[in-house]
Amino acid sequence: MTTGRRRRCGWFDAVVARYATRVNGITDFFLTKLDVLSSLETVPVCVGYRIDGKQTGEMPMTQSDLCRAEPIYQELPGWWEDISAARDFDDLPAKARDYVLRLEELAGAPVSCIGVGPGRDQTIVRRDVLAARP
Repeated sequence: MTTGRRRRCGWFDAVVARYATRVNGITDFFLTKLDVLSSLETVPVCVGYRIDGKQTGEMPMTQSDLCRAEPIYQELPGWWEDISAARDFDDLPAKARDYVLRLEELAGAPVSCIGVGPGRDQTIVRRDVLAARP
């Protein structure tokens, strides 16, 4: 069952994710809508910003800098396979797995759950974060 709402998407911003991990003590990420990236030749990931011609891999600290920040993208290889039936990480195509692993590396925290479709059952659980709690 789905809500019927449109699914809005944007490119992954590793700078924001890494900042959120450090500032908020994030231990795990849930990556949603991985399925919408299928059939893309490359998948852009924001790895930094250009502000007034200078490159940085860190989150801008002022609203003024953030407003002037232009994303710098790293293009990762895409995949063509339908992943909506995947229920285990190893069911994903190699390039999709590589994408997830790269996001973990950039963000500084593991991706524990991956959404591979609009349905509630279309989820890969790599680590049950609720069961892992003391």
